[in-house]
Amino acid sequence: MRRWSITVGAAAVAAGVGLALTGCGSGSDGNQASGDAAKSSTGLPPAPTAFDPCSSAMQPVLDSEHLSHQTKEDSDGNGGTQWRGCQWVSYSGDGYTVSIRSTNITLPMIRANNGFRVAEQVELSGRTALVYHNSDATDTMHNCAINAELKGGSLEFSLDNPASNEVTGSTDTCEIGKRLASKVVDLVPPSA
Repeated sequence: MRRWSITVGAAAVAAGVGLALTGCGSGSDGNQASGDAAKSSTGLPPAPTAFDPCSSAMQPVLDSEHLSHQTKEDSDGNGGTQWRGCQWVSYSGDGYTVSIRSTNITLPMIRANNGFRVAEQVELSGRTALVYHNSDATDTMHNCAINAELKGGSLEFSLDNPASNEVTGSTDTCEIGKRLASKVVDLVPPSA
């Protein structure tokens, strides 16, 4: 089976979620060729839109984490899975990279996927969140994924933090992720 390719290295952690939903059938770029058919066959709603992780509301968090906007990262995957958001990089280029996207992948879907090893469940501003890795990951200090619960899906944080990064490379990436996710989740409307 083929995993989706997503720009951030840690996002490969989240890529396998769709494998629990459907078999192969994606195009060479990882996007579902017939997304509408996949959505109707799985019954998945679209990715939640109550919070836009690319909005200007994110600026105080980005400033506090020394991150700048790099690219919009919307993608559609197998089985009607969707991601909507942006990738952020450190100002200096010597810090971590993170993709923050809303997705229609729920926490129970992550727990049910044998391709993931959930490291812990945490509460972030009153929302349940899962911290996890690919089940075959050997370097869990430098890559991490966190999904915080949203109505109809979750807010996904996929972090990549190579050891060679002078500013953050010696810091556990999941600890960075939990700090960042807590700040971002504070911005999410309670109704989302």
